Amino acid sequence: MNRTAEVNRTTKETDIQMKLSLDGTGASSIDTGIGFFDHMLEGFSKHGFFDLDVKVKGDLQVDGHHTVEDVGIVLGQAIAKAVGEKKGIRRYGFFILPMDDALALCAVDLCGRPYLNFDCTFPVERVGELETELVREFFYAVSYSAGMNLHIKMMDGINAHHMIEAMFKAFGKALDAAVDYDERITDVLSTKGSLG
Repeated sequence: MNRTAEVNRTTKETDIQMKLSLDGTGASSIDTGIGFFDHMLEGFSKHGFFDLDVKVKGDLQVDGHHTVEDVGIVLGQAIAKAVGEKKGIRRYGFFILPMDDALALCAVDLCGRPYLNFDCTFPVERVGELETELVREFFYAVSYSAGMNLHIKMMDGINAHHMIEAMFKAFGKALDAAVDYDERITDVLSTKGSLG
């Protein structure tokens, strides 16, 4: 099975084209105009085994906010579209990922209800061309447009580069676990009989 989605979104602030495969190999082609953000999305793709193509034209002359937030919106929409009716998937996924000084926890529930719990304070305002306050904005946008509970907690960390990279990779690993199939689940994993 190859669960894929293609989402295009154009506003006065951004023009985004995205292709996502949940059953990929971790191949990616990313161009958001923000180098460090590209690197983070590549890490998410590689460690989640998702194939991800992203092309963005954003109003970076203003700042990076619209680009980062809108990519989060589109990624969330692509996840929701690719996962479909959620029959047979594990629904929940979690991972604790170390990266040098950083230790990030990520837990996902593909329940259809959006919620973000983001617990991290960064030691600097910027890593490369990415403002660190935009990391929360990205994950907020993903959680709400995908309809997922998303909990991210930085358990330890000194270097902001390592902290952010640990988050993106942990998110990839947790999401990979959540969309994985379990042969024991014949419908959706819910006592209500639906996820949405």
